Amino acid sequence: MKKVILYTDGACSGNPGPGGWGALLMHEGLEKELYGAEANTTNNRMELRAVIEGLKALKSPCEIMLYTDSTYVMKGMTEWLAGWKRNNWKTAAKKPVKNADLWLELEAAAGGHQVHWHWVKGHAGDPGNERADALARRGSEEAMQKAGK
Repeated sequence: MKKVILYTDGACSGNPGPGGWGALLMHEGLEKELYGAEANTTNNRMELRAVIEGLKALKSPCEIMLYTDSTYVMKGMTEWLAGWKRNNWKTAAKKPVKNADLWLELEAAAGGHQVHWHWVKGHAGDPGNERADALARRGSEEAMQKAGK
């Protein structure tokens, strides 16, 4: 099974507002940068989208060391998802889970892979996180330009 390192990040100008996501994939000295934008979104949706798109870029099952500065995404996948599904996509407070569409998409994208989740402090000098952040900001800037902001 291929071993891949994946760094992801999301950015949003306003929350909601124009946003972007970025993903950096690394495997045996090769690197692939991905980024995208949405006109009206939230930071959490962009964090989720970054992981989804990074995972979708992989063509075969991989062992992935995934680095994110989003505790929301990491805890959602490692702690909360099973309970949400058990509770018919309701939180412990009986409210609908936010971003359920993306959680389902992320769960599907992660299927078949061995994902090892790692949290990194954002804006703290981690080179992979800084690059993913720059990609996410590029996406966000493109979304702002399209929106005329």
